[in-house]
Amino acid sequence: MAGGVKGSDGDDLAENHEINVTPFIDVMLVLLIIFMVAAPLSTVDVPVDLPVASEKSQPRPDKPLFLTVKADLSLALGNDAVPNGQLASALDAATRSDRAQRVFLRADKTVAYGELMRVMNLLRAAGYLKVALVGLEGVPDLDPSLPPEATGERALTP
Repeated sequence: MAGGVKGSDGDDLAENHEINVTPFIDVMLVLLIIFMVAAPLSTVDVPVDLPVASEKSQPRPDKPLFLTVKADLSLALGNDAVPNGQLASALDAATRSDRAQRVFLRADKTVAYGELMRVMNLLRAAGYLKVALVGLEGVPDLDPSLPPEATGERALTP
């Protein structure tokens, strides 16, 4: 609390009701600097083994278009095998050149991430930008010969 002298009329001291905010501003600036330095340090990249997704499945269209990358890195559109060089023409034939249609991409668990990215780049080069990754809902050790509805496959859309 700061005091002041009233004047030359008497010896009575009056209270000054103003708050000194300088220490408050100093503390806030120090906290700001601490958070500015500490925030970038808290975002560290850590290697992680991703689990099976447990989010609710998205509604599947009436006739989904599945592109499958097999363990031997061959491609299949629906149930038909497709050579790598003819993926764009096979997609155009299956979708009637509707590049806004979503392509459901599924891959064998032994397929390397780089190969999956190569297939996604082929899809992008063909003009198909809506790609949904297909995963399993739960235990991943199910019979691969079963249809997608029986194995719990679902689309993981962004």
